[in-house]
Amino acid sequence: MSISQARAKYEKASRDEHGTIIPAQSRLAGEDFARRASEPRTKNSLVIVILGPTGSGKTGVSIQIAKEIGGEIISADSRAIYKGMDIGTAKPTAKEQNDIFHYGLDLVEPGERFTVSDWKSYAEQKIAEIKARGKVPIIVGGTGLYIDALIYDYHFKGPTGAKIGDIEQKSCTDRTEVKGNFLLIGIKYPTKDLRERLKKRIDEMFSEDLYEETKKLVQEYGWGSQAMKSDIYQFVWQYLEGKISLDEAKKLSFYADWHLAKRQMTWFKRNPEITWLPLEKVYPFVLKYIHNEQRK
Repeated sequence: MSISQARAKYEKASRDEHGTIIPAQSRLAGEDFARRASEPRTKNSLVIVILGPTGSGKTGVSIQIAKEIGGEIISADSRAIYKGMDIGTAKPTAKEQNDIFHYGLDLVEPGERFTVSDWKSYAEQKIAEIKARGKVPIIVGGTGLYIDALIYDYHFKGPTGAKIGDIEQKSCTDRTEVKGNFLLIGIKYPTKDLRERLKKRIDEMFSEDLYEETKKLVQEYGWGSQAMKSDIYQFVWQYLEGKISLDEAKKLSFYADWHLAKRQMTWFKRNPEITWLPLEKVYPFVLKYIHNEQRK
């Protein structure tokens, strides 16, 4: 069973007055925080952004923070927007999505057009909805152009905007100043440690569930879309077809993730607004920041 299919099984959800699904845990989380966070600058304006390279632990720490402060998560991952691509894109598990509601997942079919402009509009809408419920929006992901488009309020050519990765079509100024009350936290890792985390994740991913997911994706979508070619699935398929060994498939998948991580870090390092912290310091830093904001 895929994460997308399991979602309905695991969620004990209700809907708010806008028709938005609110998981039980998300409804209850952070009630004490909501009572204490009476200052408008904290409760109604703060948007937390947890960013960093793939495999750095963003999902786990963002869920931990969301449970404590009454937050809801918006994914800023250009791979997680695709339906059916669950294990291979390291989406939050069904259990994680049940604990804290996640937006920005399973938005389109693989190969379906979805631009940076589309994501920005979607994220802005969800931020407004989350704030209207008295919750704290938490943006989580590693797609730098998504995050920049939101925090710097980029505008794009044409009615639909540029495709992700097609940066030269973007009609926006360079980074100037953040447009809003965003707290930008980046997760930093020594190179050796991040490489080891990625290798471990690849080893854990390669399983019968991933093989079945890959077969289903190939059957439904083929290899005509860039979404299929840019993820682990191409290497899994080569292994299943007997073209490469399991070790080779894992090695190629690791190198693909490692090159992605390096590109992400190159992008983020140009942004002076980001506070870089080791993973274990992110949670206490955010809580202390919010506590200090409440006292102002």
